[in-house]
Amino acid sequence: MADQSKQFEIGKQKAKVCMTCHGVDGISLLDPYPNLRSQKQGYIVSALKDYKARERTSGLAVLMQQQADALTEQDMQDIAFYYSKLGSELDK
Repeated sequence: MADQSKQFEIGKQKAKVCMTCHGVDGISLLDPYPNLRSQKQGYIVSALKDYKARERTSGLAVLMQQQADALTEQDMQDIAFYYSKLGSELDK
């Protein structure tokens, strides 16, 4: 559990830029932006990789493509872990 707590905190720090659109608590206040709180880790990683590869192009994808370009594989894993555990026992 200590490793998960550490990864949660690392992910939280890396996700600060995400909070502008997706909300501080992972619940977006703006209609075009999805909620990320409690989303499955694999789904978030897959979405980020798709943005980076320009395989997601609709809506506001250009904004996410730019964000994903700056992320490493580890960054994606850490951010996705954070959002997947947001609202769980790790988020205390």
